[in-house]
Amino acid sequence: MNYCSGFFSFHWDCTKRNVFLIASISFTAVYLISYFLNSGNLAVLTQSKVQNNDDIEEKDTLFTKRYDNLQMESENILHKNITSNFKLFLWRENGVLSAENEKFGNKTRSTSRWSFKFIINEEEKCKDKTPFLILLIATTAAEIQQRSSIRKTWGNEAVVPGVEIVRLFLLGTERKGSNEVLRTESEQYHDIIQQDFLDTYHNLTLKTLMGMKWVASYCSGASFVMKTDSDVFVNTIYLIEKLLGPLSPPPQNYFTGCLMKGHKPIRNKNSKWYVSEEEYPGDKYHPFCSGTGYIFSGDVASKIVSASVTIKYIHLEDVYVGLCLHAKGIQIVPPPSPSLFNIYKVPFSPCLYNRIITAHHTGTYEHVLYWETLQKNRHTCQTEQKGP
Repeated sequence: MNYCSGFFSFHWDCTKRNVFLIASISFTAVYLISYFLNSGNLAVLTQSKVQNNDDIEEKDTLFTKRYDNLQMESENILHKNITSNFKLFLWRENGVLSAENEKFGNKTRSTSRWSFKFIINEEEKCKDKTPFLILLIATTAAEIQQRSSIRKTWGNEAVVPGVEIVRLFLLGTERKGSNEVLRTESEQYHDIIQQDFLDTYHNLTLKTLMGMKWVASYCSGASFVMKTDSDVFVNTIYLIEKLLGPLSPPPQNYFTGCLMKGHKPIRNKNSKWYVSEEEYPGDKYHPFCSGTGYIFSGDVASKIVSASVTIKYIHLEDVYVGLCLHAKGIQIVPPPSPSLFNIYKVPFSPCLYNRIITAHHTGTYEHVLYWETLQKNRHTCQTEQKGP
């Protein structure tokens, strides 16, 4: 009796069984060989012949330890990758920087690694006009009253008759709370842009670059742009009539403000202006203008954005802009008078404020009080300044 006759009625059944067994054994062998090759343990098993039970036990123990170590190492790597990717997902989708980057804003990387999305945008703002001046005003969601006072005073888009002005408030996202109040404000005034980065002091550079990118993308034909803050009083009439108006036709590569030269990085970790040697290894910064208020020609916006792709991130936005200008070979033009741009609070006097462009540390109600008083006394001050 042959092998098949006692178990199968038909020869074809036996053949199918044999084929199945051979295939199963082959598949199992290939799987085991592949597994041991991938785990690096085949060499361990074949290095020497097992002579007795003690040797077998020793080899089994060694194999088990190595397998466990490899498994733990693989799990750790997998856990790190999952954690890192999950943090990156949250950061990109929700605009929340991871804890280690929240303070210093990914300081070792250039901004080319980041892609933030507009939550609120005004892409049609310049559709039917080419503004003479764009005002980019850094603010936060809570500063509702400040934005209101600026709209009524120096940030009024009709402040100088016949001169096209565009006003934009720059914001990031908040940790808590709804964005609905801000959206409602945006729908009413159409002067807010917001991206999904966390709105903190250490992300001011991201906020400024957002404004630069907006100008380059949606309003590149603007003659001039001013970047300033919500706690700064700006004499827009003097700015336009005395500083920018005479610059005809509008220049290229123009940049001016409160010029800062020879400043050194602060290495004290307790300082809000701390910059590590990893961020900036140099002993001195390149010249820059105080972020409280600087003006540049419209063409400069795209050049700063272009430079930011390769310039390592620094959370000091005015210093960072200076680095971008240096990379593009753009020289800062000193203002006609050092008293035009003030980084400190200036005691109010109508005739004094009539001759300056910026004054820092201005409160909500001071914006209104100073502006209204300035307009009432403007002609008187101009007469006194001209003399008999």
